[in-house]
Amino acid sequence: MSLPILGDDSDEIAGRLRSAIEAAVPCDELEVSSGSPRHFTIRVVSPAFAGLSRVKKQQLVSSAIADLMQGDDAPVHAVDRLDCAPPE
Repeated sequence: MSLPILGDDSDEIAGRLRSAIEAAVPCDELEVSSGSPRHFTIRVVSPAFAGLSRVKKQQLVSSAIADLMQGDDAPVHAVDRLDCAPPE
């Protein structure tokens, strides 16, 4: 059992990540989860990724969430894992 961290607003930040990604990339599937405060795992399945290299797919998502990762007080410290795939 994990203890809640005072001031942990991971759910709210995950929602902001979801909104930013959905605004920039058409998503068939989108999962955002928090591993630890301000660290996230993201999985996106999008037709926009068809034919793109892994780097280009990740750049699309990274550019969508860049504002949430900039500055000393950024709500997102790191994306520990970013999986991007076209639909099967």
